[in-house]
Amino acid sequence: MHLMGPLPWGQVKWSVIMGTGVLYLLLLSTCFGQDTEGKKPTECKLSRSGPPATIVAIDEESPNGTLLVENMQINGIAEGPEQTISLSLRDNHDYWVILDPSKQALYLNSTGRVLDRDPPSYIQSIVVQVQCTNMLVGTVILHEVRIVVRDRNDNAPRFQQPRYYVSVSELTPVGTTIFSGFWGNNGAKDIDDGPNGQIEYTIQYNPKDPTANRTFDIPLTLFGSVVLRERLNYEEITRYLVIIQANDRAPYPSERRTATTTLTVDVLDGDDLGPMFLPCMLVGNTRDCSPITYRANVLELTEPSKVNPLNVTPPIQAVDQDRNIQPPSDRPGILYSILIGKPESYGEYFSLNRTTAELLLQKPIDRELYRRFDLVIKAEQDNGHPLPAFANLQVEVLDENNQAPYFLETSYHGYISEASPVGTTVATNTSLSAQLAIVALDNDVEETRDPQLQFSLDSYSNVFSVTATGIRRYLTLVQPLDRETQDSYTFTLLASDGVQQSIPVTVTITVLDANDNTPTFANVSYNVNLYTDMMPEETVLQLTAVDSDAGPNGQVTYRILAGDQGHFLIGNSTGVITVAPGVELTVGRSYALTIEAVDNGPEPNRRSSITTVYIEVLPPNNQSPPRFPRQQYNLEISEAMRTGATLLNLQAMDREGDPITYKILSGDVHGRFELKQNSGCLVLDKPLDRESLDYYTLVVTASDEHPDGTSTATVNIVVTDVNDNDPLFDSSLPVNLTVTEEQDHAYVGQVKATDPDLGASGQVHYRLVSYQKLFSINATGAIRTSVPLDREEKGHYFLIVEAWDGAVNPRRSRLTLSVTVLDVDDNSPVFTQQTYNVDLPENSPKDTIILQLKALDADLGSNLTYRIRTEGSDEEIVQLFHTDPVTGELSVLKVLDYEALTDSEATYTFTVEALDTKGTMPPGLASVTVRIMDMNDFCPVFSQEVYRGMVAPNAVKGTIVTTVEANDSDPAGTPAGLVRYKVDQEAYPYSASIFGVEEQTGHVVTRVNLNEEPNLKFTLVVVAYDDGEPVKKNTTLVEITVLQPSVIPVFTQEEYRFPPVSEEAAVGTPVGVIMAAAVNQTIVYSIVEGNEGGAFALNETTGVISTAKPLDYETNSSYVLKVEADSMRLVSSNLRAPSKTNTAKVVIDVQDENDHPPVFSRSLYIGGVAEDAKTFTSVLQVQALDKDTGNYSSMMYRLIIPPPTGKDTKDRKNGFVIEPYSGVVKTAIMYRNMRRSYFKFEVVATDNYGQGHSSKAEIVVSVVNQLDMQVVVSNVPPTYVEKNKDKLLSILERYVQEQIPSAKVVVETIGPHRHGDGMEQEDYTKSDLMIYAIDPLTNRAVSRQELYKFLDGKLLDINKEFQPLLPPGGRILEIRTPEVVTSVKKAVQAVGYTEGALLALAVIIIICCVPAILIVIITYRQRQAECAKTARIQMALPTGKPGGGTANNLYEELGDNAMRGYGQHETQQLLRPSLLRPEELSMESGIDPGQDYYTQDYYNYDHGYDLPQYGSRRKLISPSGLYDEYGEVVVDDDGSYYYSPQESDGEHGSKKRRIKLVVDREYETSSTGHANVNGSIYVAQNGSIIRTRRSGTTTGPTHTHTNNNLKLNSPVFSSRLAKHFKKLDKMAATLEERVPLNNPRTTADGGCNTHLRTFQSSGMATSAMATSSFSNTDNNKTLNVFNTRQSSVSLGSTSTSNTGPESVASKSNLLKAAQSGTEHPQSTAERDEPKEGERESKVDSSNDDDDDGLVTKEPLECPSDRTQSDEEELWMGPWNSLHIPMTKL
Repeated sequence: MHLMGPLPWGQVKWSVIMGTGVLYLLLLSTCFGQDTEGKKPTECKLSRSGPPATIVAIDEESPNGTLLVENMQINGIAEGPEQTISLSLRDNHDYWVILDPSKQALYLNSTGRVLDRDPPSYIQSIVVQVQCTNMLVGTVILHEVRIVVRDRNDNAPRFQQPRYYVSVSELTPVGTTIFSGFWGNNGAKDIDDGPNGQIEYTIQYNPKDPTANRTFDIPLTLFGSVVLRERLNYEEITRYLVIIQANDRAPYPSERRTATTTLTVDVLDGDDLGPMFLPCMLVGNTRDCSPITYRANVLELTEPSKVNPLNVTPPIQAVDQDRNIQPPSDRPGILYSILIGKPESYGEYFSLNRTTAELLLQKPIDRELYRRFDLVIKAEQDNGHPLPAFANLQVEVLDENNQAPYFLETSYHGYISEASPVGTTVATNTSLSAQLAIVALDNDVEETRDPQLQFSLDSYSNVFSVTATGIRRYLTLVQPLDRETQDSYTFTLLASDGVQQSIPVTVTITVLDANDNTPTFANVSYNVNLYTDMMPEETVLQLTAVDSDAGPNGQVTYRILAGDQGHFLIGNSTGVITVAPGVELTVGRSYALTIEAVDNGPEPNRRSSITTVYIEVLPPNNQSPPRFPRQQYNLEISEAMRTGATLLNLQAMDREGDPITYKILSGDVHGRFELKQNSGCLVLDKPLDRESLDYYTLVVTASDEHPDGTSTATVNIVVTDVNDNDPLFDSSLPVNLTVTEEQDHAYVGQVKATDPDLGASGQVHYRLVSYQKLFSINATGAIRTSVPLDREEKGHYFLIVEAWDGAVNPRRSRLTLSVTVLDVDDNSPVFTQQTYNVDLPENSPKDTIILQLKALDADLGSNLTYRIRTEGSDEEIVQLFHTDPVTGELSVLKVLDYEALTDSEATYTFTVEALDTKGTMPPGLASVTVRIMDMNDFCPVFSQEVYRGMVAPNAVKGTIVTTVEANDSDPAGTPAGLVRYKVDQEAYPYSASIFGVEEQTGHVVTRVNLNEEPNLKFTLVVVAYDDGEPVKKNTTLVEITVLQPSVIPVFTQEEYRFPPVSEEAAVGTPVGVIMAAAVNQTIVYSIVEGNEGGAFALNETTGVISTAKPLDYETNSSYVLKVEADSMRLVSSNLRAPSKTNTAKVVIDVQDENDHPPVFSRSLYIGGVAEDAKTFTSVLQVQALDKDTGNYSSMMYRLIIPPPTGKDTKDRKNGFVIEPYSGVVKTAIMYRNMRRSYFKFEVVATDNYGQGHSSKAEIVVSVVNQLDMQVVVSNVPPTYVEKNKDKLLSILERYVQEQIPSAKVVVETIGPHRHGDGMEQEDYTKSDLMIYAIDPLTNRAVSRQELYKFLDGKLLDINKEFQPLLPPGGRILEIRTPEVVTSVKKAVQAVGYTEGALLALAVIIIICCVPAILIVIITYRQRQAECAKTARIQMALPTGKPGGGTANNLYEELGDNAMRGYGQHETQQLLRPSLLRPEELSMESGIDPGQDYYTQDYYNYDHGYDLPQYGSRRKLISPSGLYDEYGEVVVDDDGSYYYSPQESDGEHGSKKRRIKLVVDREYETSSTGHANVNGSIYVAQNGSIIRTRRSGTTTGPTHTHTNNNLKLNSPVFSSRLAKHFKKLDKMAATLEERVPLNNPRTTADGGCNTHLRTFQSSGMATSAMATSSFSNTDNNKTLNVFNTRQSSVSLGSTSTSNTGPESVASKSNLLKAAQSGTEHPQSTAERDEPKEGERESKVDSSNDDDDDGLVTKEPLECPSDRTQSDEEELWMGPWNSLHIPMTKL
């Protein structure tokens, strides 16, 4: 059997037309051949064919009477005399349908209602039954009519919220989704159906915020997620108003409905700017500050303690430019330091506080050495922000300050307009042309230099301020002024240089009026009734417009604008409206006068207002009401006006002369005024108080007691001020003051008094009534000493301060202050006795107290120490006696024996002294004489006579105070030598009740919890006794002192907070110093709490805290230590007295360092991407965490995508990108036709925003489509699923991982449940969760069927775990396949309902098969003829090439460079398209057998990834006519290549044809010296394929070339099959499963061993498209060209020359074979010497002796004379690069 190729197009076309025509005729015959002899239609049946139900569609909101069905086509007559059927409607719910039986028509009944498909009606379809009753036989048939209501776009989208809000940091990267609040039910809704109800979102231009639409974007309009397009800058724009438009997706854009909302985007401040020094003067329009210079002065040789901190002008202050970082706890602090300075020794003199920026003087400066210091200070954030700020600091060293500043003027007067803006400088004249300059000088400073004085205002400092620098200072406005509220300001100004103060000067500022008030009428309109008997020039009404301005600005002019008709006049200045002369008023006429009031300010700034006066003319009436001449009266009266005074005479006119009654209608709540009832005089009835109420508006009436006989007028009363208030001292200021003695100009305190009166009456001045020589007070109320005070002379003063106002007759107030003088050490101690005499019994125990010394110091707080004066004394005295330094107790140091002493030695005289340890005064002296007295011996002896102990005031019971010890000289171990202790209860009963002694140990302990006053002393008598006979005993005195606050150490701070210490700090690094003070105590420091793990060590003597162990910020970022300071005396006694003052808290913060690398949450991230995913679709998000904080934990991510091997990566595009700060991996290309492919790459996370440590993780992304997915259907809305997506996904993932370990479940979409035909209906009460799973072993999606098995089998268990996450009743309904897989529509057309239709269908099938069978037979015979022709051509060819066996199996791949084979014997076999019939092509290969040409373009996959295996629609070229030429290739003189076909016998002698060849450089490869044994392949312009053959022979290892006439200018060239083949050559291979060839091997002579011929490839060393290199040395060389025709391949060849089995070899095997064929060319040639006619010539560019060229060595071990088949000869150029799997034929 032979294979047949595809038929020519003409034959195929005719066969198709013929078959179609036959089919059409059969259909017609079938239709007309229906059984026409059947029964006639019966009544009530449908006369039409088709489905029994009638389905019609109608638009919603259709009008009443709309025709639904024109004719039901029911057999029978429904009305008339021949009626055979009766029609009616059933199931006509809500009566939407009306039936017309006569026409069998249905109409819509929507009277009074609307057919609405949308909510809340939800009328989507109407189903009624048309009941037909056969009146002849009585049968009933129901016909269903289904009316589908089509949706109309009649509803606009509606946003669920009136507005939306989101806040985003200015550091958010571009491309980040900042708002996704429209997702779910939060966005816009449209109740329409289908596209009319689908919403898409866009950003519209906002004219109020033009930058919003370019700053933000909505790339995915259906989701409405707002993405950042441009970088934000909080310093430029803090809020965006983004207009979001939601429109439906109606098919026609003009019909779409829209809705808009506003998305408010607040930009949050981020830490993107460094600090800046204040004040900041901007440079131009930039945000950069001008360089600033701070200045400070310091007096020479000044002690630092007197001036620290130094006064810097302006104060040094820096702030972070990011001032609104939220929360405030995240705002960094500012650290200050001195960066550099001149002279270089500046560090010895100045330091800058790191946190407060206070400039501190370290030591006095000698002005002879340094006169100025120029420093550069730096401010930086404490969070490591890399942008510091710098400023200059100049410190001037001044001469000693001994001169007070002074003003050049004694007073100043300035002017300023009330319209002046804030910052305006006060002027010196009313024209405001010159600024008021205030000059104050200091004789300590040169007149040409700024004295750097500080100015202070005693009042109105909130209204005016003085410029900070310069010799000439100016007053500037701080807040707006209003002259109508206050027209002048008077205050005193004081200048100070920090030590000396000037004499205060008075400054008066007058506020000039500005025309800022409009004349205002009392009423908007006025109504006046006139009578015809009104006389000309009689007053109609007086109008008053009030203007609060002064001068011309407040002068009002009136005029009538319109409506007077010439009948009325108005006074320009009075506002009185009168009847014009000669005018007679007519009854019934009315007038509307428009009156304007204009002030007389400057022309451009004049202000005006209008009112309307409505006048009605009435007939003469005897009952007209009284009328006031004016509607409004203005009056100013003093608050000191006496009661009973007449203020105003309000006289009303009554035309009839009736008596008039007056009264106040309103405005006098407190009854201050009285209006005389008969006279109309307004009288002051009660005293006024301007401070309580300064303005009254009275409404008065005048009535003649007739109906409608009352008229009103308004009286405006302004109460002016008088000086009726005394200055009042501020009670919040202290009145008990203190001052240190011996200080001149020392600050004592401050007083302040206020006076509510206005003007000068409210200006307060101060003076001292008492001690004026000792104290002084300035204008601000500050009190200082005038002379040094002596506390010992007078320690307390009662100072009387008087305050008076500035009126002519001032009012005064006094305040008494208590001033206590604080003590300083200026007195020496004095003993109570100058001489002491004492008797000492002999044998007195050692340390027996023999004398109590007492000295007094007049100074307060003195700490006296007693000692024996050694100067001029005998050394023996010091050895015998001792004075307690604290108590002054004199004790004996040795036991003296009177008998051992001489008379002269029995008396000792020496001097004692008392010294104040805190003072500097000399000690006090006294003389002591001790006389030794003779006494009896034998008494017990204590170790010391007096024991002293100290105890805290609140010591607890059992606290050890001290320990007494007595020694007995009796032998140890005897009762006489055993000493016990007890307290003498009778000696000090109260002390004995509080303290006790332990009998055995001698510990003096507290018996109760103490609550004693400090400094209280207790004395105990402790008795030591033994058990001897008689009992010997001795007593000792124990003095216990309750510690006083001055003795208990006091820390300088309650809390210490040191600068952060780096966690990398070495052990022993100092952290900080704590310090406590106590009176004459050596302090011992200790840590009592908080030192976990012993991280810190505290030096007990210096208080230096240092690190004791390495720190770790991540383990503990902050330590809070509790430290305690105790006196050495207490510590040595093993006692401690904890209290509030001797304990402090130490806070030590550990500064984080970048010592930890980032750690990814996973080492491998698995994700998926759909084939149809758009670019920049989010795939997954990686996250790396860092134990460090701040920037050290801020990540920057990047991807490392390896380039594909063996491909050109020059223009390669990465398939994925990553947002550098969020870690969201997004797509960068399209993935069409790449299912089952995957991408594997790495992600790198680097902390510190990409500048620190890094770590890596792997990412695998698999390409999927819906063929890999399953849909989880649940009965809950999608919002629930979206809310709990992560938890639900983890449950599903766990069940999948039970079958596939570490599998990853990915969510593709979450949406409403789709159902119905074509899955077009959506149900939002249910949800569809589309998922797929990825196997980490294969990196590809788990098959859809397996995923279904894993989940569906565990559905019950999954639902149990889902229930807590879903609302009540929520569960998974089913696991189903996506609709795209199951929505294959079955289009089956019913031909008929009878058996005839089925028979016709069978006949059609049989008739259609007959032409097909004929076509197959004809084609088969044509192929047999072509095979015979091909065989004849093969026989005519020269031999010399090994015979290859016929292809036993055609399961081969086009373009694969190696055939799959078994064993060592492999024969090259390339499958040509001519061997493939269209019906034999596999659909899996993607080849469409119905096409003839490669006419469709292909996707260009130049992204560096694996190419798709399936999906390309490739079309075969018809191979007919491609192999009918045979000739030679020649080169013309112009370098072009031509192909000359071989002439046939019939063409001999005719003109020789030439066909131009095309050289394709794209397929050239590097010239390696190897050429294909079969020659090279070319394509002619007419489409013919040409292969060059080698006609020369070569013998031995040296090869010679035959001559030919081919000239080549290029050493390398290749062929081209067509431009479409160029694209095919770029496609990648698709390797299918290996199909072994099981054909038996048959050989005649032991088999033919044929060596595999090698050839070059574009990607490796071999290629099916061979290239040859030629030499230019011989222009007469000729290449034979061979081109065959199509031929068939015999599968069952029985040739006598049997070949080895056809096999398919892999590419690796082929490469090995090629290498083995080239490694030993010499040995092969020597072993197998071919005949001359059996070898093809070598074509090489090298010389003839070059052995590196490829030489074909094919020994003919099985010679045969059979014809060489064209399957072994033909090479198909670029076809060899097209890998297409084929089916086995």
